[in-house]
Amino acid sequence: MNVKSKPPHRRRRPEGRLDRAFVDDLVAANRTLARLGVFDAFGHVSVRDPRNPRRYLISRSIAPESVAAADILVLDLDSQTVDAKDDGKPLYRERFIHGEIYKARPDVNAVVHSHSPTVVPFTVTRAKLRPLLHNAGFLGLGVPLFEIRRHAGDGTDLMILTPNLGKDLAKQLGKHAAVVLMRGHGDSVVGPSLPNAVFRAYYTEINARQQLQAITIGGPINFMTRAEALTANDAMLRASARPWALWRKKALEER
Repeated sequence: MNVKSKPPHRRRRPEGRLDRAFVDDLVAANRTLARLGVFDAFGHVSVRDPRNPRRYLISRSIAPESVAAADILVLDLDSQTVDAKDDGKPLYRERFIHGEIYKARPDVNAVVHSHSPTVVPFTVTRAKLRPLLHNAGFLGLGVPLFEIRRHAGDGTDLMILTPNLGKDLAKQLGKHAAVVLMRGHGDSVVGPSLPNAVFRAYYTEINARQQLQAITIGGPINFMTRAEALTANDAMLRASARPWALWRKKALEER
């Protein structure tokens, strides 16, 4: 879903030229999350602008697997375009997820929003998504649930369509969690870097899949302790470079 960009009241001069490899990283992130089954025709991923922390990069509203370098836009943290050449381009309607999280979390440099299929059941049942796979130790930082009815009442389409709802979501994410669940919708995942955010979005889905399988088998589940989860998270912050190199290479083979 998209909306046409509107010229902001005050244009700011664009920053210096972006490194092409940085843009390619964001292209690769979109295609990778689609190919890993975290995205389908919907979902979006962004990265904070390395030239200006008050801006971020995201694609125009398009199916993620189709994203190319020419589709990448720069938005300010109010989630409006900053370059006149981008006026009229379709923007993601839920882009406020990204801008408001970047405002609230200076430690976050990338955001993924998806309808991760195995995660959604954990947003509408009493079962709590908890880390059982070491790759998903970041879930030990907390997995809060955003219930939109508490903020916008009954009758919404469950989407984050306003800055205020984006602020509410960012507040629910809190200062430390890497994942916030969104009831009947999906999740938003954050990371200190784009490769790590992609890694976390993927392994949130994988952990949910394996937890569902464990529930099906029956009996008590031996989840990771908080200490184990935090230690594993530290390790995965370093280890995520390996799958990212593979995913990026595959994603950019077709331009």
